[in-house]
Amino acid sequence: MELISPTITNLIIFVLAIYVGYHVVWNVTPALHTPLMAVTNAVSAIVIVGAMLAAALTETEAGKILGTLAVALAAVNVFGGFLVTRRMLEMFKKKDKKSGTGVKP
Repeated sequence: MELISPTITNLIIFVLAIYVGYHVVWNVTPALHTPLMAVTNAVSAIVIVGAMLAAALTETEAGKILGTLAVALAAVNVFGGFLVTRRMLEMFKKKDKKSGTGVKP
């Protein structure tokens, strides 16, 4: 006989993961944002593979629907991560100076 239900154990792990994730992301220095986004994109890609495997191995219709939803959300996360990384890298590019006389029209 189990003292704690597996659902309660999974809920505790989920809440702790949210707590740790929040503190890890908000305490990152600005110099590390781009490498962190690259790692996050890689992790999200791994999540997509895991979600596809989980969806394929489920026997219930609800499991297949939730697995498909997990794949879709992880794909959106990867796409958004690449867009954010691209915008962040553009901030570090040198801006071209416009040639002119310095007189405003």
